Amino acid sequence: MYSAQITRANPTCILLLLDQSGSMSDPFSGNSAIKKSDFVADVVNHTLHDLVIRCTKTEEVRNYYYISVIGYGHRVGSAFGGPLEQRRLAPIAEVADYPLHVKTSYKRVADGGGGWVEIPVRYPVWVQPSAAGKTPMCEALFEVKSILEAWLREHPTGFPPTVLHLTDGESSDGDPGQIGQEIMSLRTDDGPVLLFNCHISSRRAHKIEYPADEAQLPDGFARTLFQISSQLPTNFLAAAAQLGVHAADGSRGFVFNGDPSSIVQFYEIGTSLTGMTPYKWMDDKLNLE
Repeated sequence: MYSAQITRANPTCILLLLDQSGSMSDPFSGNSAIKKSDFVADVVNHTLHDLVIRCTKTEEVRNYYYISVIGYGHRVGSAFGGPLEQRRLAPIAEVADYPLHVKTSYKRVADGGGGWVEIPVRYPVWVQPSAAGKTPMCEALFEVKSILEAWLREHPTGFPPTVLHLTDGESSDGDPGQIGQEIMSLRTDDGPVLLFNCHISSRRAHKIEYPADEAQLPDGFARTLFQISSQLPTNFLAAAAQLGVHAADGSRGFVFNGDPSSIVQFYEIGTSLTGMTPYKWMDDKLNLE
């Protein structure tokens, strides 16, 4: 399982599911300067840019991946802005061609004389920060299932779709356990859909990353997310090891009470797919190490 070659003729699907409820406007614990919604949008945009870079061969962006970004809060639907607004799924070449806008940031580099200099770095933006409304997680997961079922009817043999779900709170519209299990039961000939979950918190709390069992989880909500998180395939375990993240056979793609560095690693591991080395932008933009 999870060994199918990803090609233009046999692409895979990556779906980013984002909690955009009102509580995402809260800061991370111990850092009132960073709102969760702002940070997550930055990480998602860098992740999309990374995927574009991976698919660029001789200045052509090849459609190895089809991308969906779904947000849920005051509404459930596409979180893309600009020309891709309302698109449930887009080939990576269209993602590359149609950002909302291009943003200029600054990167510190050594000046060769023992000091530092800041140089401008331009990067595309597809997703804007958003934080409003409740947490309709079940409705959002039903939307995910609908997108994946349509994808799988047309792509039954490729590398299974990967769903990366980030949330900061409990579902406001019921227990997500059943719909989560239904998503995990979907499959291609190469294996079941991969559903990974990252929970982040505003509270000072012990983070739990990639556990193999429920014993250390503090409550029913954490256990539910664990139960609807897929085990990390071997290729993903290798990516985790490259990032210095402890994960072993049986580890689930699940983080509880994650901090900013957990979010970055979650997306890097979750988009590693066939074991290719993740593109390291953590130092350049987010300064987390």
